[in-house]
Amino acid sequence: MEAMGIDQMLVVPNQAKPLSEVAGSYTYFSEGDVLLAKITPCFENGKLGIASGLMNGVGFGSSEYMVFRPDNSVSKEWLYYFLSREAFRIEGTARMSGAVGHKRVAKEFIETYPIPVPPLAEQQRIVGVLDEAFAGLATAHANAAKNLQNARALFESHLQSVFTQPGEGWLEMTIGDVCQFVGGSQPPKSVFSKTKSVDNIRLIQIRDYKSDKHVVYIPRAQARRFCSADDVMIGRYGPPLFQILRGLDGAYNVALMKAVPDESKISRDFLFYFLKHSTILEYVIYHSSRAAGQIGVTKETLEPYPISLPSLSEQKKVVANIDALVTETQRLAGIYEQKQAALAALKQSLMHQAFNGEL
Repeated sequence: MEAMGIDQMLVVPNQAKPLSEVAGSYTYFSEGDVLLAKITPCFENGKLGIASGLMNGVGFGSSEYMVFRPDNSVSKEWLYYFLSREAFRIEGTARMSGAVGHKRVAKEFIETYPIPVPPLAEQQRIVGVLDEAFAGLATAHANAAKNLQNARALFESHLQSVFTQPGEGWLEMTIGDVCQFVGGSQPPKSVFSKTKSVDNIRLIQIRDYKSDKHVVYIPRAQARRFCSADDVMIGRYGPPLFQILRGLDGAYNVALMKAVPDESKISRDFLFYFLKHSTILEYVIYHSSRAAGQIGVTKETLEPYPISLPSLSEQKKVVANIDALVTETQRLAGIYEQKQAALAALKQSLMHQAFNGEL
């Protein structure tokens, strides 16, 4: 299944085996067949392609492939584009059956699904238009993705320069000199609740900083470690390891650790950004991988790490400059993400026109 791409017309085999090892155990297909992944989530993700470059014209693959062999009235490229439409995936997903995590598109749904079949010459003309248009869209999408990557890299580069090239008069210390690390606690799952009440409090886990889909509450009497939205929190486990987080109020579990700064020496915001620069991340990953019998980030790893500190007033200026760059990076990211969404919408619009006789 990993050999089949998304938005990749050709499926090229990555292994060669004797026929005796695969016959009867895998799904058979031949050169030019259209392959469609029928299992979740591969179907929803749009995994399909045209078998190409097969040794001796024969291929074997996952039992989760559905194989289409178009007759002389339908070109394989026309069928590929038809099956790659978002509308088809939505309809197919709604008709899936099977156990959760193993749902599949039924063969009966596919066989009875209507497909427009214009004359072969017209199919080839439309396929040519789509090929050219999608090549341009792919280039535009790649450019937008690169620009988005560059905007984020600019921010990372600035953080790196600030915290690895200290200014004149900055004091050399260790993180342990200016900060304490307080681990979380883990109440039993038996006290978890999905419902908020006056007698409980949110239990914060690493995943909660990305989504509110899995909100959990616990009795206040069971809570041992607390954090506010302004606190600097560290994800102890990965992947990815050493996430630096903030923005939630509640009690936090053992997968998190709170960084408590000595605010007579270092501000929370300065500490937050310092912990996000790439050199300390590399240090933590290296030492965490070498700590025998230990899993995840520990305060013993972090406390000896060197830190250079300006005055509190200078820290405020440094933070203000970083905040401004964060705002600009987010603005650029929003622009490029909107461009990518618009390109995806344009692609689906072209597909709709193509199969409704409007292209």
